[in-house]
Amino acid sequence: MKRQLWIFAWILAACIGCDHATKHVAEQLLSGSGGVSLAGGIVQLELVANPGAFLSLGAGLPEALRRFLLIGLVPLMLCGVGFLAWRSSLVSREQIVAFGLIAGGGLSNWLDRVQGDGAVTDFVSLGIGPLRTGIFNVADLAIVLGLLLYLRAGKTQATAETE
Repeated sequence: MKRQLWIFAWILAACIGCDHATKHVAEQLLSGSGGVSLAGGIVQLELVANPGAFLSLGAGLPEALRRFLLIGLVPLMLCGVGFLAWRSSLVSREQIVAFGLIAGGGLSNWLDRVQGDGAVTDFVSLGIGPLRTGIFNVADLAIVLGLLLYLRAGKTQATAETE
């Protein structure tokens, strides 16, 4: 149990550190530029202040509601993820890693939002030709990776229980 908490805390801190470091570098390199294209345009770097959630979801909501959801409720959800990691003796190491990624990415974006007047710094998009992702950041990647890992761990656990 204690080891799981250390794994969770280390991953959470690593997510926050990596995300804030990459945002700082992006701000230094991309501020005032129209963006940078890498790998033949597959990777594009462009600095954007995103008032919404992942891929700008909710950006069009009234500001008071958006602030309530993204600044008020996110810490409660992150506390819930942390509580699951702390209290549950039934979670696997893979699920602890998933919880750390989700909480670390969520907390990092929340800190960015609190410091950035309600917006987070996004700077990466991927694609080929006109088919592109939205603009995102390292914290978004951590959250998505954590969710995928959690779903995979749940599927693996369910398969093991039925055998």
